[in-house]
Amino acid sequence: MAMNPQLFPNGMPVPFVNEMFVLARDGVEFEIDKIPGSQGGNVRTRGTIFLSNVRMVFVAKKPVGNLFAFDMPLLYVHGEKFNQPIFHCNNIAGRVDPVVPENDHSALYSTQSFKILFKEGGCGTFIPLFFNLIASVRRYNQHFSAATQARSDPLQASQTPVDEMMRHAYVDPNDPTRIFLQQPNSESQLRRRTYHSSNTDNPQ
Repeated sequence: MAMNPQLFPNGMPVPFVNEMFVLARDGVEFEIDKIPGSQGGNVRTRGTIFLSNVRMVFVAKKPVGNLFAFDMPLLYVHGEKFNQPIFHCNNIAGRVDPVVPENDHSALYSTQSFKILFKEGGCGTFIPLFFNLIASVRRYNQHFSAATQARSDPLQASQTPVDEMMRHAYVDPNDPTRIFLQQPNSESQLRRRTYHSSNTDNPQ
């Protein structure tokens, strides 16, 4: 995970090299724990979830304290579960491991718990795409992790093919999820190369 990733002025996350955004889902409530400076470390706020072949990014409608966005690499998400409580809204809960900077010790960082609550409309488009994508990312990257004892690079996930999955996605008329048949902000050549550097490429 990473707090406050780079965003375009319109709120869309600045993509990594080879990253493909699959969908955006407005009207969700996002809960995350262990946020420095927040009340009890917990934050709950509304906004938009963006899903790509690399990560999920929550972008808050209004900043809460020093948090305006939260980045969760798909390779670092685990324990994800779709919940359908009788008296509350459908949600996905899970845990995400930290993306530790190269020269930092992993003991300084800890796993965080998150929840995405679907407050407006259904989730029949989002849920299958999310679970299919995260399964594909894991399958596609198994041979990398098998070959090395080191922690997987979260950007390895960008090699996962998603075109076919997007073309055959089920569209639930009650789900306000927007599928990106064409990449948003495609007119911008701005691309990120790493998680912890603020450097971006803007190829001519």
